[in-house]
Amino acid sequence: MGTHGKVFTLAEVSEHNNPKDCWLVIGGKVYDVTKFLEDHPGGDEVLLSATGKDATDDFEDVGHSDSARAQMDDFYVGDINSETIPSSIKYTPPNQPHYNQDKTSDFIIKLLQFFVPLLILSVAVGIRFYTKSSA
Repeated sequence: MGTHGKVFTLAEVSEHNNPKDCWLVIGGKVYDVTKFLEDHPGGDEVLLSATGKDATDDFEDVGHSDSARAQMDDFYVGDINSETIPSSIKYTPPNQPHYNQDKTSDFIIKLLQFFVPLLILSVAVGIRFYTKSSA
């Protein structure tokens, strides 16, 4: 392809994000997988969804075979400039107040959970008894 050994930015690789032109970044290398889309066992959607980012984790999570890894050499077009890949952001959940610290309301809720169904059952039995004795 003539681009072997070239260093690409993530922005350049991200432009190749459709079924007619699909590039992936895996392990610091750039691969043109356009010709492999139809043959990929997981379907082309899997590859297309991995465009525009570092797909190394996606690739490793699947557990590809040694033959699949060897086949990647056929699609190699260059390397990625790692400085252009944003660092992964660690998710930290927002601070939330402790839920329902008032024990009195806990007790009331549990009491209602017991007595409301009991009340409904009593009303149903009462209606049944009343309609049966009326007939």
